[in-house]
Amino acid sequence: MSIDRRTLFVGALAATAALPVMARAATAPVIAPRDPAETVDLWPGTPPGAPAALPVERLEERSAVADRPDRIITGVARPRIVHFTPDRPNGAAVLIAPGGGYRQEAFDNSGYQVANWLITHGYHAFVLIYRLPGEGWADRANVPLADAQRAMRLIRQRAARHGIDAERVATMGFSAGGHVCSDLSTRFATRCYAVVDAADRLSARPFCAAPIYPVVSMDLAIAHPGSREKLLGPNPGAALEAAHSTDRTVTPQSPPHFLVHAEDDATVPVENSLRLRAALRAAGVSVDTHIFAEGGHGFGVSRIAGLPVAAWPELWLGWARRTGLA
Repeated sequence: MSIDRRTLFVGALAATAALPVMARAATAPVIAPRDPAETVDLWPGTPPGAPAALPVERLEERSAVADRPDRIITGVARPRIVHFTPDRPNGAAVLIAPGGGYRQEAFDNSGYQVANWLITHGYHAFVLIYRLPGEGWADRANVPLADAQRAMRLIRQRAARHGIDAERVATMGFSAGGHVCSDLSTRFATRCYAVVDAADRLSARPFCAAPIYPVVSMDLAIAHPGSREKLLGPNPGAALEAAHSTDRTVTPQSPPHFLVHAEDDATVPVENSLRLRAALRAAGVSVDTHIFAEGGHGFGVSRIAGLPVAAWPELWLGWARRTGLA
């Protein structure tokens, strides 16, 4: 049976009706900012494929509200994971990939804020600061995936010291970070870099994946043009487009997925999530899909109050429990 967008939206509304009153009231989660516990570099020394002149890291603050930062980062020469720890850990962890069109990373809106929400529910949260593919790195199209693979393996290598079940490490990503998330979930076994140490003997396959308003396809008909150009370069051929369209790299071994998108997203068309959903279903991979009428793009967990998409955090928490992550 085929399922159109209207059916998906109705299904999301039905799921919302079953949520607690607070979620139905379309309020954003209360998120108390917290400092990270540690920062872990992904690579010993210079990352692989480095240009002769390394990018220079820069931070820019976009928010005019003193207690609500909205920083972006460019010039990532030191890819890393920033670890936030819960007070009451549930033994699971989530690797978070911020968005930013592959030209920058909005690590507050789709990174630190998400991490601070997750730790209130018992999850260890690791925000991935990944290399940007248009900043001179060799094999540019695989650079974000290489960082995501390495991050997943390092989390698993360090799991015991943090009381994390090394199997129960999920991934979540937003916009272009949603592409990082789904690329990791479909190409976790693709060799993107030479073995560095014992961590690279570990699996990079996530336990489950949540691409949120994700960039998925490199097909010009629905691609986010900026992400496509930064990832693939100015004139990619059809083979390169296909290799980095995650709806075309799904396999039966891909982990369960949770998808969220708003139909009024004017930046990344909702068809990206719909194509990924169709590919996952065709491969026999479990996928929970929530398409909302309103929400736009870049809503994260802090720009959702009063909108239908305000339901997504509670929906994810319920899905994570059903999937066995928590």
